[in-house]
Amino acid sequence: MRVRVFDTTLRDGEQTPGVSLTVGEKVEIAKQLARLNVDVIEAGFPVASPGEFEAVRRISAEVTGPTIAALARAVERDIEAAAEALKDAERSRIHTFIATSPVHMKYKLRKKPEEVKALAVKAVEYASEKADEVEFSAEDATRSDWDFLVEVYEAVIEAGADVINVPDTVGYTTPEEFYELISYIRRELPSKRVQISVHCHDDLGLAVANSLSAIRAGAEQVEVTVNGIGERAGNAALEEVVVALDTRKDFYGVETGVRLEEIARTSRLVSHLTGIEVPPNKAVVGANAFAHESGIHQDGVLKERTTYEILDPTRLGFSGSRIVLGKHSGRHAFREKLRELGYELEKEDFDRAFLRFKEIADRKKSVSDLDIEAIVQEELGERSSYRVETIHVTASSGVSTAAIKVLDGDDRVEVSHSFNGPIDALFSAINKALGIEAKLLEYRVSSVGSGRDALGEVLVRVEVDGRTRVGRGLSTDIIEASAQAYLNALTR
Repeated sequence: MRVRVFDTTLRDGEQTPGVSLTVGEKVEIAKQLARLNVDVIEAGFPVASPGEFEAVRRISAEVTGPTIAALARAVERDIEAAAEALKDAERSRIHTFIATSPVHMKYKLRKKPEEVKALAVKAVEYASEKADEVEFSAEDATRSDWDFLVEVYEAVIEAGADVINVPDTVGYTTPEEFYELISYIRRELPSKRVQISVHCHDDLGLAVANSLSAIRAGAEQVEVTVNGIGERAGNAALEEVVVALDTRKDFYGVETGVRLEEIARTSRLVSHLTGIEVPPNKAVVGANAFAHESGIHQDGVLKERTTYEILDPTRLGFSGSRIVLGKHSGRHAFREKLRELGYELEKEDFDRAFLRFKEIADRKKSVSDLDIEAIVQEELGERSSYRVETIHVTASSGVSTAAIKVLDGDDRVEVSHSFNGPIDALFSAINKALGIEAKLLEYRVSSVGSGRDALGEVLVRVEVDGRTRVGRGLSTDIIEASAQAYLNALTR
């Protein structure tokens, strides 16, 4: 069975608070949706504004392939505006709607059920004269009386509706309940040649689950938005619904015409033009959707991708999986990263570098390639036998005091010293601890990577007994990096 994909990014998606697309931006997205190969593009709500009308008109004239739809309330003025905007479409659809739930009819429409049904029929009859297809939506269907809902659907089908839409307008239903509703509608309309469509909102986080459940019950069209954007908590996300149907063909037994390789590009374009960032943990298109930081997961993926990935990112237009180095990463991932960067280390050097990586990873959220290179260069260079155990630096009234504990094998030296500034006090304390008189010639700090937790690399150049020595230190703590650099210089 083929499920049709009705994309409403340009209509319902643009209702996201804070989003307002220009005509040109809507045309650009529509052309990408055509490349994605959706079946229907809901281009907008023409009666809403001159700009909205122009966007629908231009999309109708410039975009080929998908059916172009325009939204219209169940009133003649809306339907006329939609028809006019769609007149150049290769294939046009007017999507008209009216609410059928008791709360909407009583408080919003202030009409009786019989009046609502009559308006629905009149709108569909009028729209069917002005477009290739007519879709009718019973707004707030999931809070409507089921018998009345079927009564309205029967009437609009007789009036000429080609598609009947069952919207979960406020994200109220559940997968089990929605399955039963779609099954009930199909049973009650067994001889009607009409497509059943569903449109789910995400107020309870169930939009995708509800849409998939409706498809299992026999819905033939699903209404979605790219990245799940839309009114309030948004809509069912196109990429999640389509990829779920593709990945679990064995379960759902249906397919769509969507070109999966265009998903990544479409998601990025919509995010860029709407200004709505995709959350990192977003399914399918989030930055972390194919990223692995756990050592156990990294080891499995490096051995066989499908151990922890049910989706192939390259099929969706992404470059591939990402191994993110952090405190949970293991030796396998660290070794692979070193090889990727061009390093092949002997066991002793590797063990030392891995231990240093773990020390730094405990202080940083993630460790970059630049961090790894700095660690390797630090660990493979000449190393001081001295290590800093603790440092405590204070400053008061222009005088700084540094207290430091230095380890030399099993021996510990603890000293403190005061001077004009914190670095001067620190270096003077180290001189005192080692019994060396050194003159600081150069002190330089640079950032490795970016962000507030970037590694700091310190270079010092000192003169001892007329000879110049250079030392480097690396840490997220500049004071610690400075101490290690100075020790490395003094004891080379």
